[in-house]
Amino acid sequence: MDLDSQPFRALDHLRVLEIAEAMGFDVDGRVLALNSFENRVFRVGRHDAAPVVLKCYRPGRWSNACIEEEHAFATELAAAGVSVVAPMAMHGRTLHHLEGHRVAAFPLCPGRAPELGHRETLTSIGRMLGLLHAVGARSAFAHRPRIDVVQHGDDALERLLAATQVPDDLKDSLAEIGDAALDFVDQRWDAIDPACIRLHGDCHPGNLLWRDGHAHFVDLDDCATGPAVQDIWMLLSGEPTTQREQLEWLLEGYEQFGRFDAAEWALIEALRLLRMLHYHAWIVARWDDPAFPAAFPWFADRTAWERFLQQLQEQLGVLQEAW
Repeated sequence: MDLDSQPFRALDHLRVLEIAEAMGFDVDGRVLALNSFENRVFRVGRHDAAPVVLKCYRPGRWSNACIEEEHAFATELAAAGVSVVAPMAMHGRTLHHLEGHRVAAFPLCPGRAPELGHRETLTSIGRMLGLLHAVGARSAFAHRPRIDVVQHGDDALERLLAATQVPDDLKDSLAEIGDAALDFVDQRWDAIDPACIRLHGDCHPGNLLWRDGHAHFVDLDDCATGPAVQDIWMLLSGEPTTQREQLEWLLEGYEQFGRFDAAEWALIEALRLLRMLHYHAWIVARWDDPAFPAAFPWFADRTAWERFLQQLQEQLGVLQEAW
């Protein structure tokens, strides 16, 4: 196995402390690895201040310009009043090249998971999300990816069809169902022609922390250009009537900063399909990293792929019925 498949192999406790010291932090020797698959994230204790969070970016995933654009967006959002965890500027920059890694430091932001069944919570989240999108619409990304049918759909399906983890005798079915589903997604996208803005991009409940009566957005690692509904649909759950109520509460806050285009709701099932494909293709792309087989042992099991095909077929049915 080559080094590229294990880019964090040498990133041990001592190496993390050396990186932190090179950035100018007075470390006290305490290092705690935090949950992260794509990158490596550590809480590092300091003698003279609260702990700091160091994020080591996965080599080859994003260009330096892409990461710097993420940092600039987070800084712009924070300056506008969005409660987002932005990178710390050290020595006049936010991205550092140390010990063979690209590293950024963030203030520690403790909190708990938001209770999404409460009206006040969702209205508060909607308010922050509305402000985030208002700021996001001010200008455009030059380097960040787009959330669209090509990158999250066509490219993902192609990667899955080439994957050794997918049983060969299931690939024809995967191609047939995937192509049919993406045709519906493409038609839906063209019919709505959504306005695309700078987004959080991965706004699920795990990337929200609740503290002091409002939500804090964390992890802009997947910030992208896309339709506004991308940052909303993953916050909805339950039966359709429950989701409609949740949506009303979110929009109470959201529309304090601008109107939401209701036509974009027709993209939700399309975005769900794209996420299904993109998620599985992401695991395929990272399978040589030892952390992934350990975390997703079911992924190479035939029954898991049979179940995935069934889920795709069901989602295709939802798209056809909605259309």
